[in-house]
Amino acid sequence: MAMFYTQTTNYATASTVNRVFSHLGDIVASVVSWNDARVTRNALSTLTDRELDDIGLTRGDIESVALNHFIR
Repeated sequence: MAMFYTQTTNYATASTVNRVFSHLGDIVASVVSWNDARVTRNALSTLTDRELDDIGLTRGDIESVALNHFIR
């Protein structure tokens, strides 16, 4: 009976560890997406109005472009 209890406890522990790593993966993915949006925003902000117009954007579009492409 003690062995069954140990196996059940190990299963519960493994399940908890899996959930922790799953949440950790979600956090890492969010940070990566945030950083990608930040880099895109900074790169587009350095362009002149003429350069932005060449790619079909205005200064007001920068934030939405950065968020729409990276934030899930």
